[in-house]
Amino acid sequence: MTPIAIPLVDARGSRRVADALADELRRAIDGEVRFDDGSRALYATDASNYRQVPIGVVVPKSVDDVVAAIAACARHGVPVLPRGGGTSLAGQCCNVAVVIDFTKHVNRIVELDSARRIARVEPGVVLDQLRDAAEMHHLTFAPDPSTHTHNTLGGMIGNNSCGVHSVMGGKTVDNVIALDVLTYDGVRMTVGRTGDEEFSRIAGGDDRRADIYRRLKSLADRHADEIRARYPKIPRRVSGYNLPALLPENGFNVARALVGSEGTCVVVLEATLRLVDNPPARSLLVLGYPDVYSAGDHVPEVMQHGPVALEGLDDRLISDMKSVHLHPGDEQLLPEGRGWLLVEFGGKDKEESDGRARAAMAALKGAKHPPTMHLYDDPPKEEKIWKIRESGLGATAHVPEKQITWEGWEDSSVPPENLGKYLRELRKLFERYGYECDLYGHFGQGCVHTRIDFDLETAEGIRTFKAFLHDAAHLVVSLGGSISGEHGDGQSKAELLPIMFGDELMRAFREFKSIFDPGNKMNPGKVVEAYRADENLRLGTDYDPPKIRTWFGYPADGGDASRAALRCVGVGECRRHTGGVMCPSYRATREEMHSTRGRARLLWEALNGDVLGGWKDESVKAALDLCLSCKGCKGECPVNVDMATYKAEFLGHYYKGPLRSLRRPLNAYAFGYIDKWSRLASHFPGFANRVANSALSKSLLKIPQPRTLPAFAKRPFTRDFKVAGSGMKIILWPDTFNNYFHPEIAHAAVEALARSGCEVHVPAQPLCCGRPLYEFGLLDSARAYLTRILRTLKDDIEAGTPVVGLEPACVSVFREELPNLLAHDEQAKRLSQQVFLLSEFLVRKAPAFPFSRLAKKAIVHAHCHHQAVLKTDALHELLERLGLDYELLDSGCCGMAGSFGFEEEKYDVSVACAQQVLLPRISQSPREALIVTDGFSCRAQIEELAGRRPLHPAELLKMSL
Repeated sequence: MTPIAIPLVDARGSRRVADALADELRRAIDGEVRFDDGSRALYATDASNYRQVPIGVVVPKSVDDVVAAIAACARHGVPVLPRGGGTSLAGQCCNVAVVIDFTKHVNRIVELDSARRIARVEPGVVLDQLRDAAEMHHLTFAPDPSTHTHNTLGGMIGNNSCGVHSVMGGKTVDNVIALDVLTYDGVRMTVGRTGDEEFSRIAGGDDRRADIYRRLKSLADRHADEIRARYPKIPRRVSGYNLPALLPENGFNVARALVGSEGTCVVVLEATLRLVDNPPARSLLVLGYPDVYSAGDHVPEVMQHGPVALEGLDDRLISDMKSVHLHPGDEQLLPEGRGWLLVEFGGKDKEESDGRARAAMAALKGAKHPPTMHLYDDPPKEEKIWKIRESGLGATAHVPEKQITWEGWEDSSVPPENLGKYLRELRKLFERYGYECDLYGHFGQGCVHTRIDFDLETAEGIRTFKAFLHDAAHLVVSLGGSISGEHGDGQSKAELLPIMFGDELMRAFREFKSIFDPGNKMNPGKVVEAYRADENLRLGTDYDPPKIRTWFGYPADGGDASRAALRCVGVGECRRHTGGVMCPSYRATREEMHSTRGRARLLWEALNGDVLGGWKDESVKAALDLCLSCKGCKGECPVNVDMATYKAEFLGHYYKGPLRSLRRPLNAYAFGYIDKWSRLASHFPGFANRVANSALSKSLLKIPQPRTLPAFAKRPFTRDFKVAGSGMKIILWPDTFNNYFHPEIAHAAVEALARSGCEVHVPAQPLCCGRPLYEFGLLDSARAYLTRILRTLKDDIEAGTPVVGLEPACVSVFREELPNLLAHDEQAKRLSQQVFLLSEFLVRKAPAFPFSRLAKKAIVHAHCHHQAVLKTDALHELLERLGLDYELLDSGCCGMAGSFGFEEEKYDVSVACAQQVLLPRISQSPREALIVTDGFSCRAQIEELAGRRPLHPAELLKMSL
């Protein structure tokens, strides 16, 4: 890892300056001031190749806090970095500075005026937050990057973001009307388009604002000819400062000149944005070509038909998607070809959008070499097609048996008429340098995305990386293009700007920054006077990850835990606020440290960095404490970061050693070994229930007083079980929860399976998958539990006997933890493929389906492991076959998550998770509606917080019999 100078934290005592600044900030603002090592490590990287440890982090509660914080930093001469969602790919969101994170509090939509089609927003507003509000008026904010669920408008203004539908309404710069900005030296002003009269009024003053305007006018006048000559007039030019906005023909628009300045000039406090019509109906036409180059050739032809989006992808992306098992089978929806264009048309209704698509098809069919084509009118299929395109990063970052890929030449763009030629020449350049990569992107505007397998660890590899960047820059400029067409310059492309703009405009760029920031304190070292592309690398020639003996095998990472630690690429999908499972504790707290990304980065820092302290680090422990191990990240993160596994691994090391193990809390043994206590309690359940819920037990185990522990049943399921049914032999897995707490569910499952043509058995001796052990890092015990299962079920494993589970958390142990913890055990691999959730077995494997239809309404909540790991397709099919009028909630994790909700310090987060979707939807449902969920934890949470008794799918099946 390249050494990083950290001013204010050096041997000359500058730490005192940082401490003094932190003290002043705490007195000056209502927000949070975090100068601790954990917070600094948390913000040391973005989604780029770079790492710079900040001086500290400020989380303001208001715009006034921001103003006060900047003033304090200025008094101490400390650099500042305003930060949005931290998803930048060029290194502009990491710096040795005080990071100001707007996302938690400074995130209001101040005004939305549908008549004037404008919105006023604070910088921390998430794009989808604005789009959802605007959609109520059939309006939208046109730019929509793939990070739209979690990126902020402040970040979009900083980067001049674009996205799929910028074809429809332009880049961010085209949609900014005015900005309320603050300079480092305290000048606050509203800037925008400036007419001659207004300019004279402003420039005639004797204050700092007047000086800024006069100097900007002088800059524009002196360099006007060069600006007009050197800036490519293409849809996707994001590189460089937006000096054309200062030209007379563009209205001397200071706001638009500042868009894309990446926090190097001012802090944006508020933005007034343009909203545009959002066609309510969409139609998706997919065109197939012999290769991606041919697809590129035909972009101008397709654009003549007025699509609202036009995306492209190549066959290598599809191949890599298959390799990482991403959206399996969806690629079959694509028409024949090896390069594709996804063309979306809009209209006031489906008839109009389909009509435009069919008109395009008719014209294309008459061309000399018509593409294969398919028009989709099925929204679920259209969504799957878009998922293929959106999977570019996830499909290419970590492909088995391939090198990790990186940003660096991630978003170049050319005139659309030159796209086919550029793609061919770019591929030749890749081949000359020995790089493998996929090609996809916003082809309608000539923007090409790719991640490249750069070697960023050896001196030779880094020299080759730099040489490639310079050759690629010359190539794209020779075709009239831009080094960056979407993600900005930051550090990774800043040294290439002279190739594109020449010496005169580089001087103009430096002057532009100095007009606003004469002391170079705003995000220094980015865009101009920038670090080289090979400085501050997160890896570098001294990257030497520790050789760790791990419990898990990490088969998806070639058995290499250090590669697993690199899996997070920082795209921040875990920071979205709605939809899916990931990441429930972040949604509850809005804290970076409680996102999957935050935890992954802290783990990497602990193992590789120079700030945190390895496996025993308390900052990492604190971040992982609120991880619910929901596995949402494993199922939904674009690169499948598996935080539940990393948490278990970390805790195993954290408590390793005789003295350290004494620090493990008492509840770890109470909940971790729940199978043993349950077996004991089953002999005197009444007494056990009284003890478990006594004030003394709750105090000792730190169980929140409002909680009531689930009651042990009078008799466990296995004590009354007898082999049932005839036909296909199956083993019903009597998990601890349904065996000792809800035996009626297991009995209902036996009846359903027997009636389905199965001979139902249970294991010959008490077994437990050990699910709760992982939450406390008790991995030696977890391995022993699994080994015992393999030994006990040996004959049935070898016979291929299906094992049917009722509890998703337990089934996911067999699918996930078993082949990971026992990575080289063939029996483990076999068993992992033989275990099915009840719904999966009944709709895919059972000999018969004897169940009657239920004419009932139901609200269905799937356990988080069911949603993220096992997937809910089979559950959907089962409910359809049962004839239920059901709603399967997109409710994420219920918040109970095993023992999580029974731990005192986690109670508030547990309840907050349930209150996001699950509890409100249940409270809105009629009392006669069935509540259905298959997770033991989910049932406990719903019963306690909603006062409704949910049914397990097995009980539904019994009702239908």
